[in-house]
Amino acid sequence: MSRLRKFVGWLLAFFVLSLAMLTLFQERLIFLPTKLPKDFQYVFDEDFEEIFLTADDGARLNALHFNADVSKGLILYFHGNAGDLSRWGEIASYFVDKGYDVLVMDYRTYGKSTGKLSEEALYQDAELFYEYALGHYQESDIVLYGRSLGTGLATYLASRNRPKKLILETPFYSLVEVAKEKFPYLPVGSLLRYEFPSYQYVQSLKSPVYIFHGTDDGVVPFASGKKLFNAVPSEEKTFFKIEGGDHNNLIAFSDYHRGIDAVLLAEKR
Repeated sequence: MSRLRKFVGWLLAFFVLSLAMLTLFQERLIFLPTKLPKDFQYVFDEDFEEIFLTADDGARLNALHFNADVSKGLILYFHGNAGDLSRWGEIASYFVDKGYDVLVMDYRTYGKSTGKLSEEALYQDAELFYEYALGHYQESDIVLYGRSLGTGLATYLASRNRPKKLILETPFYSLVEVAKEKFPYLPVGSLLRYEFPSYQYVQSLKSPVYIFHGTDDGVVPFASGKKLFNAVPSEEKTFFKIEGGDHNNLIAFSDYHRGIDAVLLAEKR
């Protein structure tokens, strides 16, 4: 009997500790920023401009605007939850080589960007950069691209605007669903301050949507991306299944390259 009580005690302690960690440190679990000094100099092979936009609350948001030699339009790119623009700028060059200008921002607390994190603030920041894009491009020439965490922002923006296309790489049905998958024994629905309910936003999409997801994704389950795809009511949607693809290596697969070329380089899709 004493062994049973001890086991229950340890189980209860583990549950309480897990609750405390999820409540107090959830931002550290979701967001993995790296910082850059204010005088950091970006170096890339492509032509680019470094810009700063200021949010209503005073946050200063750093971004890179790459320019193709002959532009087919703009890809407004929302990156994943780790790193900073010194890394994501290199990833953006893939699309510059395909003839697209690319605008990629660092979220609050990432790189040189300042400000306090919240889901609403991130949405507002995304809108700010969309407005910047509209000042330089026709909306019919703007493609929204979200990767992992960034799919939540890209989907939100697409639901409130009318970009040419929406491309989602390793997206989730909602962040709450992913958290439930990771912590099935915790009431994450009531504890999580960041929901990113992409399944709600896709109901209002007016643009074609293209989803890329690897079958071996260990961060956002393949089933979550497929579920989001099925939630899109529009028939203007395509799902690219990357067999064997993980969360961060889709670019290593020929199916990804063929899919991206079909979406970005074909005149009609």
